[in-house]
Amino acid sequence: MRDYNSEFSDSEERKYAYEFDYVLRDFMIRQLCDYFPLGKALEMGCYKGEFTKKLLPFFDNITVIEASDELATECQAKYPNIKYIINRFEDTSLTEQYDAIFLIHTLEHLDDPKKVLIKVNQWLTPNGRLFIVVPNANAPSRQIAVKMGLIEYNSAVSEGEANHGHRRTYTLDTLFKDAINSGLKVVHQGGIFFKPFANFQFDKLLKTEIIDNDYLEGCYQLGMVYPDLSASIFLVCKKGDGNGSRKV
Repeated sequence: MRDYNSEFSDSEERKYAYEFDYVLRDFMIRQLCDYFPLGKALEMGCYKGEFTKKLLPFFDNITVIEASDELATECQAKYPNIKYIINRFEDTSLTEQYDAIFLIHTLEHLDDPKKVLIKVNQWLTPNGRLFIVVPNANAPSRQIAVKMGLIEYNSAVSEGEANHGHRRTYTLDTLFKDAINSGLKVVHQGGIFFKPFANFQFDKLLKTEIIDNDYLEGCYQLGMVYPDLSASIFLVCKKGDGNGSRKV
């Protein structure tokens, strides 16, 4: 049985969330917001509410599902007007459907992503959109770590990642496969933010004048040119027939 309240704790070797993660969320919103539909939103996994906060300007009706009661309580204290469901996705049954569903750096944590994505397909309205963002196995910083001997291979799950609940590391093709095998239709895909440094290195650099906002903007623009070399990869999906679908 997983202890979801312990998985987000920092260790001596690795933080669960770095300052760079919060910078990256701003670029996620920029990349995805043009695809946001009007209506009700469902966020699956809220951590401490940083991405939840960024959804508030776009959606008046937001529901959050979070397996960690500690995280849900912390998020609820910040944003009390949101509905919270404290449960595992796999054990959650919903009668409502949603116009926008968000799995932001969450799918890689799931024991059975296909089972959850099949449920999500049912939770989408006919014109709804699912937004999946995951860390990219082929990010340059990760490939450098492989060459340094710190990670066995690009899509390996390191010990630190496993301790923080990661079950897999996606590439664009494996993420696409999981989506279509779950019956979803992929309408858009891409990368967010070219990533030459590891998160902890970005944190150090952000405290200096070595990189500035112009540099960050350049990395964001370059990520759209080279999605396979980005920090995160994403899919925008729509409701499918549940039997597996090809890209449209």
